[in-house]
Amino acid sequence: MTDKLDQQTLGAFLNTLASKAPTPGGGSVSALSGAMAAGLISMVCTITSDKKQYAEYEQELRTIHDQAERIRSEFQDLAQRDIDVFDHLAAAYKLPRTTDADAATRRAAIQKVTREATEIPLHAARTAASLLPLCTTLAPRCGRLIVSDVGVAAILARATVQSALLSVDINLASLEDKIYVREVRAQIEDLSVGLAEETVGVLEIVRSRINQ
Repeated sequence: MTDKLDQQTLGAFLNTLASKAPTPGGGSVSALSGAMAAGLISMVCTITSDKKQYAEYEQELRTIHDQAERIRSEFQDLAQRDIDVFDHLAAAYKLPRTTDADAATRRAAIQKVTREATEIPLHAARTAASLLPLCTTLAPRCGRLIVSDVGVAAILARATVQSALLSVDINLASLEDKIYVREVRAQIEDLSVGLAEETVGVLEIVRSRINQ
């Protein structure tokens, strides 16, 4: 049995990712990119809070750090859940369809698990979007030599939103509940609005700090 993600070495994870194994895939990678973005934010807060010249931001840094750590843990959980739900979906597709009753049971099971598989990356996208305001607040309040890490976090957060939403899209294509599909597509649109501009805003602060 494959070890849980948090029990694997980085090398083992990457080797499995590059293999023909069905998991981990794009959903887990998206979540882990979000976890890395959150980790960078935590690191910058920790390093900056040790500097006397940034003492006036101590409370803000502590708040951002705590939020980032909560989000990092959430993303690690989402990465594993993405793998688990794929396994459940694969099991649903293997259910018998010999009789009409079997076929109906199988179809219902596939729809149920596919909806679960949609919710996980949608949650990841929402969570990743919540990292960008943290980056906006942190960029002018951290050490100049590590401000680029805030920029990297912002870029990863945006990429996490976009990549997670691709996973949402591919699952929506298999769902029969059109009302639910419309609701999720509206959420996708909301999450996408202003995403690029918010990221650019962070990077403008980062570059202005770098060039001070």
